[in-house]
Amino acid sequence: MTLRRSVALLAFAALLAGPAAAQQSASPSDDTPIRAEKPDPQKQFLIENAKRPGWKTTPSGLQYKAVKPVTNPAAPSPLATDAVLVNYEGRLIDGTVFDSSYERGEPISFPLNRVIAGWTEGVQLMKVGETYEFAIPGRLAYGARGVPQAGIGPNATLLFKVELLEILPPGAMPPR
Repeated sequence: MTLRRSVALLAFAALLAGPAAAQQSASPSDDTPIRAEKPDPQKQFLIENAKRPGWKTTPSGLQYKAVKPVTNPAAPSPLATDAVLVNYEGRLIDGTVFDSSYERGEPISFPLNRVIAGWTEGVQLMKVGETYEFAIPGRLAYGARGVPQAGIGPNATLLFKVELLEILPPGAMPPR
C-alpha cells in the first residue's frame, strides 16, 4: 500500500470516526478565569465566511453554498439513514488539502449517519447531481481532539467541496 493511499485511508477513517471523537471533546469548567486573548482564527473565519455572497448558515452553525445546483426539482435528497456515493475534497482554512477522492480518482460511499455531524447535516441539504461547499465548525467535525494524524488540529473548521453522485439503495454499499 502506498503512503498516499495509507494517508487517504487514515483521513477517511477519521471522517467516519468523527462522531465518537466529537463526543469526547472537553468542555471548560465554570471556574475558568477569563483572559483577554487574540481572536480565534477558526471562529473569525466562520464570521467572515458567513458574510460572503451565496453562503447560508444553519441553526447548528454549519455553513453551505450550492456551487452547482440541479435544475430538476424532483431530484432526490438523502436522509440521514441513507448511504451515498460522493466525490469530495477536504481542506483546512489555510487551504491545506487533507483528503480528496478527486486525487484518488474514485468516489467514496458511506452511510450518512456514520460520519461527522457536519456531513450528516450538510449532505441532506443536497440533491443528487449537486455540488456544495461546506464550512464545518470544529464542534460539528472532530471537536477538541482533532485528528492529528491527518493534520487536523483541535476544534479545526473544515472546508469541504462535496459532489453528491448517488443515493445508494438500502443494503447496496458497493465494494471498495
